[in-house]
Amino acid sequence: MHHASIRTANIHRAIAFYEQLGFTVCERFTTGYTLACWMEGLSSRIELIQIPQPKSAPDAFADEHYVGYYHLSFDITEITPDLPSWLDSLKERFATASQNNPEQLQPLKVLLEATQQQIGEHIYEVTFIADADGLPLEFIRKLT
Repeated sequence: MHHASIRTANIHRAIAFYEQLGFTVCERFTTGYTLACWMEGLSSRIELIQIPQPKSAPDAFADEHYVGYYHLSFDITEITPDLPSWLDSLKERFATASQNNPEQLQPLKVLLEATQQQIGEHIYEVTFIADADGLPLEFIRKLT
């Protein structure tokens, strides 16, 4: 896959959010009449597109009847030996960043605390957080 595209109400807040996850802007451009960028991190690429006059997105995580985009999932097996500790560190990073820059960042919103889940024959650690626009993001780590 080349990239996943995310529409955002405020590209500057979205960039600040994804930078806290380890992404960096690699291209800035316009698409039609609006700002956009590609960011790379966590072995992937995302595209952020600022939407003028945005409307709130449906709550894909909480609405069990919602159909459509659900979430992006990032495999962090190679970057951390322990998902709960990684999540705690991320919470602290967001808390500090939001105190230093409250107009750009909010404390991290965790949708699902780190838990274990069996998928097929494998056990995974899984957590969900909300991005700057409330879209769900999954972080998954395969246990040995």
